[in-house]
Amino acid sequence: MTSAPVGDTTRVTLGELYRGFFTAGARGFGGAMPWARRMLVEERRWLTAQEFIDVFGLCNFLPGPNIVNVSVVVGARFGGVRGAVVAFLGLLTLPFAVVLTLAVLYSRFGHWPGIDALLRGVGAAAGGLVLATGLKMAEGLPRTALAVGFLLVAFAAIGLLRWPLVPVLFTLAPLSVLAAWLRRA
Repeated sequence: MTSAPVGDTTRVTLGELYRGFFTAGARGFGGAMPWARRMLVEERRWLTAQEFIDVFGLCNFLPGPNIVNVSVVVGARFGGVRGAVVAFLGLLTLPFAVVLTLAVLYSRFGHWPGIDALLRGVGAAAGGLVLATGLKMAEGLPRTALAVGFLLVAFAAIGLLRWPLVPVLFTLAPLSVLAAWLRRA
């Protein structure tokens, strides 16, 4: 583990990037983001909780899986292009091998009774990890009426009304930035 200070003075080697993201990928089958946050913020302290929220927020707007985007952004921060590639490969090495192995096993044994129930249980566990990470990330967010209002509008639009995620985000994101800017002015 690296115990270097948090912030721009943190020195992270390519090997540490690979091992850190390899560990997150190994722990997080079906949901590596909670493990990546734990590794980056709590264990290795490469990012502060607020820096992680900022990186995660950026990665939500980039195309592709959020965790992959986080690995590339963090890798690039500490190691440039090589760091981005190394962190990406570290994150996906073991899950890629596991998924290939499971695909072969599922094609051979997927018809057995109980396999569907097992997969539903794994899905529920992954959902719980995502919820736990969301709650942990929310600890550092401001609890103003404005922030809670945007949270409730987003939840209602996406969770209750089932509106498409992208148009809701592209509408609410600039509105929330504008509201925060007007509030500070």
